[in-house]
Amino acid sequence: MDTIILSLLLALALGGGTIVGYYIRQSIAKQRAGSLEAKLVKKVQDTKEETAKLIKEAEVKSSKILQDSQKEVDDRRREFLKAQQLILDREKLLEEKITGFEKKEEDLGQRVEKLKEVKENLDKLRLEAEGKLEKVASLTREDAKKELLGLVEKDSEKDLLERMRKMEESGQDALATKAREIVTLAIQKCAVAHTLELSTTTITLASEDLKGRIIGKEGRNIKTFEKLTGVELILDETPDSVVISCFNPIRRQIAKMALDKLIADGRIQPAKIEEKIAEATAEIADVIKKAGEKTMFEMNQLAAHEKLVQILGRLHYRTSYGQNVLQHSMEVALIAETIAEELGANAQVAKRAGLFHDIGKALDQQMEGSHIEIGIKILEKFGEKEEIIHAMRSHHGDYPIDSIEGTIVIVADSISASRPGARKDSIENYLQRLKALEDIANRFEGVEKTYAIQAGREIRVFVKADKVDDLGVAKMARQIAASIEEELKYPGEIKVTVIRENRVIEYAR
Repeated sequence: MDTIILSLLLALALGGGTIVGYYIRQSIAKQRAGSLEAKLVKKVQDTKEETAKLIKEAEVKSSKILQDSQKEVDDRRREFLKAQQLILDREKLLEEKITGFEKKEEDLGQRVEKLKEVKENLDKLRLEAEGKLEKVASLTREDAKKELLGLVEKDSEKDLLERMRKMEESGQDALATKAREIVTLAIQKCAVAHTLELSTTTITLASEDLKGRIIGKEGRNIKTFEKLTGVELILDETPDSVVISCFNPIRRQIAKMALDKLIADGRIQPAKIEEKIAEATAEIADVIKKAGEKTMFEMNQLAAHEKLVQILGRLHYRTSYGQNVLQHSMEVALIAETIAEELGANAQVAKRAGLFHDIGKALDQQMEGSHIEIGIKILEKFGEKEEIIHAMRSHHGDYPIDSIEGTIVIVADSISASRPGARKDSIENYLQRLKALEDIANRFEGVEKTYAIQAGREIRVFVKADKVDDLGVAKMARQIAASIEEELKYPGEIKVTVIRENRVIEYAR
């Protein structure tokens, strides 16, 4: 029983403790909730105050922006109105001017019409007056004009002649003196020596026996030599000497060098002849190149195409009326330069044009046309300036003179060519006759090489064996002889020799 009571008391104590604890916890929780709520209320109040402050600041800023924008819009509107007013004023002014121009144009049109009417009336009156004058004077208008001019010319002739005489007397002495000074100075600056080159070259032999070796068995050596070089070897006229005859100086020089090499070598046979001629040809090419380079250096004309310099060097072996063309070209260049300097012209153009004025003569035996035309083609091909070509092309009157430098080149060429001892007409004419012989033969189809020999008394023509047969050889010889008779004038007779040769080469390996 006690135990039950004790258990009840414990149960009541536990229940009462639980209830008390519950109420204590509820009280504590209410206290805590009240504190949090106060904090939240405060934060909400602070947030509202801050938000109100930000809204107020934003309203102030937006008001300021609106005011600034409105001010800018007002300023832009005022500027636009001002510009619009300016445009309107200009349009009004332009309309007034257009109206004025239209009025002036109308007035001018009326005046033009009036002037036309006046002119027509004047023309009618003039024609009527002329008709009346013609009736009165019994002269036409043209006859009256001629008579009037004749009277004026007759009255003025004496005065004109007197004035012309005074001008000639006053200027002739001064011009002659100045011209003499310029020409004398030009000649003094270019004292270039000239040597008269003939059409033969003589080689002295160590003994007379060498002539037989040069001729060879049945003449094969001399035939090969003459065919390959285009010269004639004369062996019987002068003791211990060989005369090389040819009007082409380059061919003659190649033959001389080749023959000297053969004599020095001692082995004179067709194979060696071909070899030595090839060597001599190469050496002559080198000599020509060096002659051109030396000339360009001496003339201070270094800027030129290599091929053009080589062509200029060929003039070293070219003569004109017995005058060396390269030396003549150098002389013309120096004279032209001096005259140009005295006259205030372009001295460099005159000098270069003078140097190249006869460049066509280097190839006139290989190309068709005059040496002027050939020279123009050469200079154009190698990029020479147009002013230089114009200055050189008129030195023989083939082209009109279109510059003072062209006149200077003509004068310089005349000074160089016409001084005493510079030229011999007979030699040049002789060479031209020989060239004419070769040109006639070269016109025929199938001709390979043509050489005029024996001072023009014989012409040797080598034909291509695959294009001309034996019967064609005889026919060609007759045709060439007939062409020479028809086109050339010459004393005596000319022998025409046409040669056809077959050469077959095989190699034993």
